[in-house]
Amino acid sequence: MILVVLGTHELPFTRLLNEVERLKQSNIITDDVVVQHGHTPYESQHLILKQFVSFDEMELLYEQARLIITHAGTGSIIKGLKKEKCVIACPRRAEYGEHNDDHQLQIASALNRQGHLLSLDETTSLETLLRQADAFQPSPFQSGQGQIHQLIENFIDEV
Repeated sequence: MILVVLGTHELPFTRLLNEVERLKQSNIITDDVVVQHGHTPYESQHLILKQFVSFDEMELLYEQARLIITHAGTGSIIKGLKKEKCVIACPRRAEYGEHNDDHQLQIASALNRQGHLLSLDETTSLETLLRQADAFQPSPFQSGQGQIHQLIENFIDEV
């Protein structure tokens, strides 16, 4: 199963769903596709659509998925990386009215350069990334959260 995650941002991300739908209809994607579409209105005969899901259901969907295709929100990406899933990040873009700015493009680009995920950009297609995904071995992801906690503790101790 492929899980597509659009998150909870209020602006629609129809561009990604149209492409996933096209690839599913043309049998380039043969897996079942479950989509958490949030505020993006969409109807499909080929995709399993869920507007919002509980935390527990999302955990289960991530566990069951062989591949995660997600907007480039940090929570959605990090969840997939921590579960050691292959993640394809598809940034929402301001120029298409999908977000307020292009911070998602910056996040996806940085994590792609570090070898953690595959990232959709102007030079590649989702179809190409899907073909690369089968052989992609992501670099292990380690959160810097522990270091941040230590910095805060050190700061508090010094005050």
